[in-house]
Amino acid sequence: MNETGGAGGTARIGILTVSDRASRGEYEDEGGPAIRACLSEFLRSPWEPVYRVVPDERARIEAEIARMADEDKCCLVVTTGGTGPALRDVTPEATEAVCDKILDGFGEQMRAVSLAKVPTAILSRQLAGIRGTTLVVNLPGRPRAIRECLLAVFPAIPYCVDLLLGPRLETDEKVVAAFRPAKK
Repeated sequence: MNETGGAGGTARIGILTVSDRASRGEYEDEGGPAIRACLSEFLRSPWEPVYRVVPDERARIEAEIARMADEDKCCLVVTTGGTGPALRDVTPEATEAVCDKILDGFGEQMRAVSLAKVPTAILSRQLAGIRGTTLVVNLPGRPRAIRECLLAVFPAIPYCVDLLLGPRLETDEKVVAAFRPAKK
């Protein structure tokens, strides 16, 4: 057990790319590798990725998030893609369907940061939720937007994982400082 009550050791983090073209091999996935690169830069504690690519199909997205949380025992699942207003963009709906709780502040913060850069950020539907003891965070599909959004919300992610009794995620404070309340 770590000092927050969760299991120590290597954290498992799910990286799920949602893309019709990437799932068919017609397009090289850039979102999943961008998430992995950010996490490698942000985290100093040991972690291992659980990486998958699925098409923009709600049932497949739901099944994969559930599998990463329940079977793969990921403390965190980060998705990329499927958060816009297009007809096939259903990642937020899939996430909501498999989560026990929705954490609205994540989406609000990501949109606020993105809106400072592009006016179309108001079309973005990123969100986050909790399934059991797993935090699920939806990110946009573009690598630059992935980095901006992760930088905006990552300070809260390690503490959320602590609260869910997951492994202690330590960050490189020169890149992104995790916030944890002072101990009394």
